[in-house]
Amino acid sequence: MDGLKAQLEELWPVVMEVGLNVLWALMALVVTWIAAKIVSRAVNRLTERGIDETLVPVLETLAVWGTYVVGGLVVLDIFGANTTSLVALLGAAGLAIGLALKDTLQSIAAGFVLLGLRPFRVGETIQFGSIIGTVRKIGLFTTELDTPDGLRISAPNDKVWGETLTNFTRNASRRIEIIASIAYGDDIETGMRVLRNLVAEEPRILTDPEPAYAVRALADSSVNLHLRAWAKTDEYWDVYWALMKKLKPALEAEGLTIPFPQRELHIVNGAEKNISKAETLEQE
Repeated sequence: MDGLKAQLEELWPVVMEVGLNVLWALMALVVTWIAAKIVSRAVNRLTERGIDETLVPVLETLAVWGTYVVGGLVVLDIFGANTTSLVALLGAAGLAIGLALKDTLQSIAAGFVLLGLRPFRVGETIQFGSIIGTVRKIGLFTTELDTPDGLRISAPNDKVWGETLTNFTRNASRRIEIIASIAYGDDIETGMRVLRNLVAEEPRILTDPEPAYAVRALADSSVNLHLRAWAKTDEYWDVYWALMKKLKPALEAEGLTIPFPQRELHIVNGAEKNISKAETLEQE
């Protein structure tokens, strides 16, 4: 009995030390968790100070994970771990992991390039490859977009950066192009007047640059008239649809003919012979 008591007395300081270390470690973890929440909120409020919201997700990720790393080192230090050696070990492990996950590191590097050069920002509509969408978030690994048909796309940053990027909303204005096809028997000047009247009746079309009118092509059986006009980028589709809706009634009101596809066949010696190798737009 006396021996057991003596052993307990010897172990008690060790138990107390371990218990205190565990308590301090738990407190450190709680403080780290609270600090990460505070850091996350602080970074998100940077947009109120004029920081581009495109940078916020990456800054938040780096700040939060940096807070967790510091907290983890504090916990290890409480238990007496050699943090210097541990950092060196983590560095070597990080190198090995980096070689194994080189594609992921390419996405991270591409993410920093996108954030540095900023070919697009959150809220802008872009196209890369066959994908078109509005940017929601640029993260360390992926770029998130919403497509026009309501789908959410998460694309690796290196795939985004590796393609030719088209930014539809970066510039303040955008050119609208309208093609009006009339028959060869119609008057070209009358068709031009119809296009000018459409522009004059649409107040959202910009006067600078001035609208341009031209004969684009003498097609197989139609004369294609070309209208080029400029509108504000955020009004582009509204103006385009309005012009297209008014175009057909305006042409018909002036007695102009809109050609439609047909084939012309001749019967020779009782057999059908197609003398037109391609569809034409000529109206009989």
